[in-house]
This record gives sequence, structure tokens and C-alpha cells, in this order.
Amino acid sequence: MNRLSSLLLAGTVLMPSAAFAEDLVPADAALEADGTNTVIVVTGTADGYRPVDANAVKTPTPLVNVPQTITVLTREQLDDQGITQLGDALRYVPGVVLGQGEGHRDQINLRGQNTTADFYLDGLRDDTQYYRSLYNIERVEVLKGANALLFGRGGGGGVVNRVSKTPDLDRTKGEASANVDSFGAFALAADWNQPLTETVGARFNGTYEEFDNHRQDFEGRFIGVNPTMAFQPGEKTRIELSYNYDDDRRTTDRGVPSVNGKPLTGYDDTFFGRSDVNIATVVAHIAQARLDHELADGLSFNVLGQYTHTDKYYGNVFAGSAVNASNQLTLSGYSSANVRESWVGQTNLVWEGRTGGIGHTVLAGLEVSSQDTSSLRSDPIFSGSTTVTLAKRLTIPAVTFAAPSRSTFSRVDTWSAYFQDQIELASFLQVVAGVRFDEFRISADNRIATTTAARTDRKWSPRFGVIVKPQENVSFYGSFTRTFLPQSGDQFGSLDATQATLAPEEFENLEAGVKWDVNPNLAFTAAAYQLDRENSRFNNPATGFPELSGKTRAKGVELSLAGRVLPQLQVSLGYTLQDGEVRSRTTAALPGTRLAQLPRHQASAWARYDVSDKLGLGVGLTHQSKSFTTISNAVTLPAFTRIDAAVFYDLSENLSVQLNVENLTDTDYFPSAHTDNNISTGEPINARLTVRAKF
Repeated sequence: MNRLSSLLLAGTVLMPSAAFAEDLVPADAALEADGTNTVIVVTGTADGYRPVDANAVKTPTPLVNVPQTITVLTREQLDDQGITQLGDALRYVPGVVLGQGEGHRDQINLRGQNTTADFYLDGLRDDTQYYRSLYNIERVEVLKGANALLFGRGGGGGVVNRVSKTPDLDRTKGEASANVDSFGAFALAADWNQPLTETVGARFNGTYEEFDNHRQDFEGRFIGVNPTMAFQPGEKTRIELSYNYDDDRRTTDRGVPSVNGKPLTGYDDTFFGRSDVNIATVVAHIAQARLDHELADGLSFNVLGQYTHTDKYYGNVFAGSAVNASNQLTLSGYSSANVRESWVGQTNLVWEGRTGGIGHTVLAGLEVSSQDTSSLRSDPIFSGSTTVTLAKRLTIPAVTFAAPSRSTFSRVDTWSAYFQDQIELASFLQVVAGVRFDEFRISADNRIATTTAARTDRKWSPRFGVIVKPQENVSFYGSFTRTFLPQSGDQFGSLDATQATLAPEEFENLEAGVKWDVNPNLAFTAAAYQLDRENSRFNNPATGFPELSGKTRAKGVELSLAGRVLPQLQVSLGYTLQDGEVRSRTTAALPGTRLAQLPRHQASAWARYDVSDKLGLGVGLTHQSKSFTTISNAVTLPAFTRIDAAVFYDLSENLSVQLNVENLTDTDYFPSAHTDNNISTGEPINARLTVRAKF
């Protein structure tokens, strides 16, 4: 780790002269001279690929002063890359590895920690297992490292927060777009903002998408509707109300099996399911309310509330074994139905002020939530043999599903209180210290066995960081954070007698890094971390169900550069060097077993260069070295490099076209997996044409 940590010195080696930095500063930025040094002063939110703050931090703290690695994907970058789905966006975030999610949900590995739950919408938990569209999202924030103080339970490797588009009371504006790709998939989207009075505004976002790709029988469609209202009765008060409706239907596809310890090749299009059975549907309703009010100079509070109702079903038939020497494999499957209803309320009080010569940014908050989940699971009945012979198009027997083999109802109730102070002891020294208390209660009924299990966890989660600032736009930091995750069935949908006796998982993150705002539109970050996990769980390579594995450790170095390098050139660059292993002997894994889907090297790059006022060019690259599909370490995902490209052209001030080409070199690759025999195949070369009109 010492050798890896030495990379942090790049932040000082790369610092340019003040004259060079000044050349990169936009005309509307301010420069202050202090002797022979030039200090760059951020005067507002930068545009392009480089934001200066993050909604998820909960305080008005510039990113350069947050002792934690944070990656933000702006709306402009998402549009330039032609991205409409969250999973595709996260492909460009260092330290994030996409999981397959059984072909019906977002799933990621963040710093070696697998999760389907650590997703947030405007700072509030959004943990239903489904695919998330970005049609109504302003930016995506990825906070890395365990940090329960801001978000509570979970988030062992970090969290992903989507920030919604909100009404602008100052002007009428709108945008409409349409795109189509080589496979015939297309998307239509509209965004209209309308001030109604001087104090009331409305915004509407809507989309319709149809899915298609290289896989046999794959299809689907998505409908999204999001009206939002904003009220500003005074300069110090703002109220926002929003409703989000998502209706998603698509083929459930779990990819290809393995053979001889590697993904099956030559069958990238072959579907190991049935189009009449492998169906995933989700209908989601999300209603939010938010009040922001300034009590006095430097003193403000907000109140947030969210109600969520999701109804989800999916059927699955998939490869249940590797391909054997006789060119045969066995099939498996199940169906699942879940209804989840959630309430969450949160309030935050923020004070910025001074006591004597010491500055403070104080955060105090309360959060309460309640969540009910009803789940059914049924086993498959095959009309013929479950052993099939490999072919380009498989002959799979008809499938029906038996009466439910599992029927559960669970309730989760929580309340939390947290306090944090970012203390400015001197102009060059800040300390962040805080703690959160969570009470977590879960009860679950097994409606088939007519049994009930329950448990209550009460946990304190500290956060501590030190920030040293040799100048205003540079920070060296070290931090310690902790979080926990109560034991239960998947996503707290069930709890059995054994789980009710197990201590929660615990995560501790040590991190040191440097942040450097080269100018208001360009930021460099380097960080080294060590993440320890106790009472950890992983997915069984064969069943996909979680099992205990004792202690694990992940460690690595992350580098990123985001923003405008030249007036015509914007970049988003990232690199991660990482490693992770099991550190305790259990019946499931031995010490030294490598963590699943944790490539040692991971790199991403996206750049846009504006040749003229009308013409722009884009190029992107993502690279992952080899990794293991699961903790069995029996099947290896090969290394791959994917290259993307784009051309942008403005037909007029209000009308533009762009062409995005994904996988320009037609690389054959396997980007993700769920088990040793559910491995996704990457799309071949694919072009997408987008027309965008602004009003």
C-alpha cells in the first residue's frame, strides 16, 4: 500500500505555474494576487463537466473541502455520451464496476462491495431493485467509502445519488430529443420549464424508450413522467413538490454460462431463457416534497419527505451450470413478485458562523422511515428435461411456475439523529467531526411456515477528517468513516431465525488524498483508501444467495481529472488501482480468496473537443483488467478495452445533431456477471443518432 500511496504525490508534481493556471481560468472567474502566489477564487457554479459542489454532502461545502472522494457526472457530460440509463453512466466512474443485476435491476460493485440498495434520489433512499432512467436527472453523484453519517445503514463502498431537475422561476425554457440506434432501439424525451407567476414555477419531464440489442428475443419499453412544482413565497423560502412515475417492461436476460473457467465465447447472441417467461415489469410511484428556509444569515434548514410505492415482477430461466465436455448444460429458474411501500422524512439544520476566531459549518439532522415489503417466490416446472445441448439458438422446454415456495412480509422502521461540525481552526487547517445514531427495527413473517422473526440494532457511526490547505484551491486530507448493515434476507425482504441472531456487518474506511482545483472549471483528485468489512456476506457462486464470509479488505488508489483543460477541450478522466481479499477462514472461503468483480486496473476517459462553434468531436475509453465473477475464484472475466466516439453538430442556435458510436473497434468483451454461469456479453459496435431541439 505504501507504493500505491506514493501516487498521491502526483497532485504536487502536476501543479503548474501560476501563469499557466491563469491561462485556463474563464473570463468570469476572479484572481487575487498574494505576494508572488496567485490564488484562484471560485465565484459560482462552473459549467461543463466540472461542478463545484454536491447535493449529497448536505452542507454548502465546495468539493475541494470534502474529505472524501466524490465523482459527479453532469448533465452536459451525460448528454454528450448519449446516456439515458444509470448503469451506462456509471461505466465512466473510477472504482465502480457494473454488476449484472440478474438482468432486472441496477447492481454495482463499489470499492469491492456489491450492492443493489445504495441508491438515492435527492438525498433520500431509493433502494427498490429496478433500472433507473436519467431523463429527469440533472447530475449523478458517487460518494465513495463507508459513511453512515450522511446516509445511515449500508453504503459500505459508497452511495450513488441522483439529483433531479427542478423548476427555474426566472425563464421559460424547453428541450426535446429523439434518438435511434443500430439495433432499432429509440428514445423520445421532453423537458419543459414554465414560470407561472413570479413566485410559482412548473417543470415537466417525460420520456418513452424502446429497448433492443444484440441478444436474441430481447425487447422492452420504458415510460417515465415527472411533473414538478416550485413555490417561492419569499426570498428566503422555497417549496418543491414532485411526482415520478416509472413503468418499465423488458426481457430478463442473464447472459451466457462459463466453460473451463472462462465465459462461453461464440454465443454472444444466444438467449438462455424463454421470451414468454423471462419478463421483468416494474411500476414505480415516487412523490417528494421539500422545504428550504433561511432563518438568518448563515442559518438555514430543510425538510424533505418521500413516499414510494413499487410493484415488481420478474420471471427467470437461465443457465444453471457450466457447459460440460459433452457440450451440455442444465437450466434453472424462478419467478419473484415484490410490492414495496416506503415513507421517509428528513430534516437538516445548517449553521455557518464563527466562535471567536474559529469557523464552523454545523450540520444537525433527524431522519425517520418506514418500509413494508411483500414478496413471493416460485420455483419452475419444466415440461421437459432441464439438460440442453448447446446451440446458437437453444431449444428450451415450456416453463410454468409452481405455487409460491416462499411468501414473506417484512417491516423496517428506523429513526436516526446526526451531528457534524466542519471546523476551520486556521486558514490552512480544517477538522470534520461528527457522529450518527441509528435505531433499526425489522420484523418479518414467513407466511408459509407461519413464523415470525425480529431484531433491533442500535449503532453509532462516527466520521472524522483533517483537511490541510496550503492554498485556497488545494486540500490534503485524511479521514476515517464507518457504517453498518443489519443482517437479513435480500434487501430486508425476509428475516429467518439464524439471521436474527447475527451481528450487523460493519465497514471502516481509511482514506487519504489530495484535491486541487486547477481553475474553477477543472479539478484533480487523488486518493488512497483501505476498506475493512466485518461479518461480511457475499453471493454464493451457484445460487446467488448471500452467505457469510467473515472479514474482507479492499484497498486502492483512485485518480481523476474532470473539467475544461482548454477553452475548446473538456475531459473526464479516471484511473483506479485496487485489490481485495478475504482475510478470515470460513467454510465458504479461505484467507487470500480474491473479492469478486474487482479488477486490479480500471480506467475511463471521455473527452470533447470543439473544433468550431458548430462542430465538436468526442472520444471515450473504458478499460478493466481481468477479475473473478464470484468469490469462488473459479471463473475469470477477461480484461477488455472499449472505445467510443462521437460527433456533434449545431444546425442552428436551437437545433443540434450528434452521432455516438459505442465499441468502435467491435471488441468482444464480458462487462459483468451475477454468478459463475450468468455472464453478460458486451454489445458489438453500435451507432446512435440523436436530434436535440432547445426552446
